[in-house]
Amino acid sequence: MYIPFENLPLESRIWIYQSNRKFSDEEMAEIESAVKNFVENWAAHGTSLEASYLIKYNRFIIFAVNQEVQAATGCSIDASVQFIQELEQKYQVDLLDKMNVTFKNGEFIAHKSLIDFKKMAKDKAVTGSTIVFNNLVNTIEEFNEAWEVPAEESWHSRFF
Repeated sequence: MYIPFENLPLESRIWIYQSNRKFSDEEMAEIESAVKNFVENWAAHGTSLEASYLIKYNRFIIFAVNQEVQAATGCSIDASVQFIQELEQKYQVDLLDKMNVTFKNGEFIAHKSLIDFKKMAKDKAVTGSTIVFNNLVNTIEEFNEAWEVPAEESWHSRFF
């Protein structure tokens, strides 16, 4: 059951999938429709999940579930991963590789492998004040407070 993202409790569980490239406007229209359809029908053991989604910067797909109503279970999480894999295949993007870093580079958003990001930190092309996307946040509250943060305030800090 779809609920507007802003109406979910702050302790709702989230999952963030980042694309290795920005989606085009045409792709965004298709993806938005597919994601909304998926969330509207997302269930755990036959019980509808109180769920939502956000798509940020034409690059991040964020799922959220109010675990107080019905917890996402292994099967429902597997269904969401399968859905994300289908998007990967259809749009020839990488959404599941957690070994990549996405960060703000001026007004643009850059996506690099972890190895390249570490090299950029060593070369001082990025600094502790570079805004990174901390996709390890687990709740809407953490997302609101700690998703877009200076690298020195996230797990990326170990590179500086």
